[in-house]
Amino acid sequence: MDHVDRAELAEFLRRRRARVQPADAGLEAGGRRRVPGLRRQEVAQLAAMSVDYYVRLEQGRGPRPSRPMLAAISRALRLSDDERAYLYHLAGEIPGPPPGPPRDVRPGVLHLLERLDDTPAMVCDASYDVLAWNPMAAALLGDFSALPPGERNLIWRFFTDPRSRGRHDADGVAAFARDSVADLRAAAARYPGDARVRRLVERLRAASAEFAGLWAEQDVAVRRSARKRIRHPAVGWLDLDCDSLHDPDRDQWIVLYTAAPGTPSHEALRLLKVLGTQTLTPDSGEAGEGGTAGEAGVVRGAGVAGEAGAGGESRRRGGSQP
Repeated sequence: MDHVDRAELAEFLRRRRARVQPADAGLEAGGRRRVPGLRRQEVAQLAAMSVDYYVRLEQGRGPRPSRPMLAAISRALRLSDDERAYLYHLAGEIPGPPPGPPRDVRPGVLHLLERLDDTPAMVCDASYDVLAWNPMAAALLGDFSALPPGERNLIWRFFTDPRSRGRHDADGVAAFARDSVADLRAAAARYPGDARVRRLVERLRAASAEFAGLWAEQDVAVRRSARKRIRHPAVGWLDLDCDSLHDPDRDQWIVLYTAAPGTPSHEALRLLKVLGTQTLTPDSGEAGEGGTAGEAGVVRGAGVAGEAGAGGESRRRGGSQP
């Protein structure tokens, strides 16, 4: 492919820029804006390119953008996989695989987590990095904000920290070990060029003989739903449904832990809302300080798996969650 549809490319860029709000890109709105969405200079800043270069693309008179430039523009404009492929076609390029699991969580998803004040909920990316969580998730699983960003990865903690495994029963340990490795292999195939996923796998293989053995079996699967039995140091064992809603544009999972009304586990969750994180530190049964699960809002964390010591459609994928 070598034909660039400059007129359509310019129109597509203008339309998509108008749809991205400054807050979506982590920018301050600033003063009054004459047009909706991002300014051209803001897109150029996010894409690490000159303003003049981007302006010429939107005017239909710029040079043919390179693949790295297209990737940078895709990230800056928060394009979905379908939109990204379309952008590449307009520029006369064959789209390659996605560059890596997206890290930004939709504002609407963050609002949803905040409203679920009686349900443990968190958002994970395809490599099991925990990107956001609500106070109930911190109360059930440990306060992720107390961990270095690079250690907020569920698979890394499971295979390298015995205290993380200790919250599962024997069946849960075996199931999560098998299912999470198969799921991570599928993610590695979707993002073959992503250095974070590659480093996470390399570090896990070096740190855990169990992980290395399971990885060598080359099982590939995405689990959809499961029942979990989780031990909490203050309220004991909880029998929970672990379900996930998939955001296909972000390849992220909203993970929910629920219990049937009227059951002892449901009452334990209600008690956990009162106790909050004051009874434990992450992945431990030790006493710690903290507030109740209703005192804080949703926390966003940009943990980088494999570094710094760590290594639309609804679908269910609870079987590979801790």
